Amino acid sequence: MLKLFKEIRKTGDATVGYPFAPLEMPAGFRGKPEHNEKLCIACAACAIACPANAITMELDAEQNYLTWDISYGRCIFCGRCQEVCPLFAIELTTDFELAVTNKEDLRESCSYGVARCARCGKPYAPAKEVDYARRVLASVGGSAAADIEKVDLCLDCRRIDDAEAFAHQAPERGEE
Repeated sequence: MLKLFKEIRKTGDATVGYPFAPLEMPAGFRGKPEHNEKLCIACAACAIACPANAITMELDAEQNYLTWDISYGRCIFCGRCQEVCPLFAIELTTDFELAVTNKEDLRESCSYGVARCARCGKPYAPAKEVDYARRVLASVGGSAAADIEKVDLCLDCRRIDDAEAFAHQAPERGEE
């Protein structure tokens, strides 16, 4: 019997000291998503990709803002939000201890301004996304630089502009 106790003592503990000692997470561990409000352009790619509908975006056209919201109570930590984010504004952490006494503590939200169409005044996209599109088009240069003016128009007004431009370029019937 003493031989067995000596062997156990030599082997050491078979369990970890959690919750009294922190756990070491393995590489690739998917924990709580961390949202970087400064990097986010509110494109809604994460909300569209979220299979659990934990991430939502709601437009308040009267107040001229868009609200990004995540409910960690619904989140399944799949990592789709991180995969689809074009600017890496969401990153999965190793934090998994989300026990709270109030359900509302499992929510995080932030608001973004909404751009309005320069012609009709209708809200059409998050202002940060419009600014990002303007910067990308400016950096590309060439024919893309001509499209910078269209960034300030909603989809309906852009269609009207394109139709008018096409009508002026197309030859009249019978003129060929």
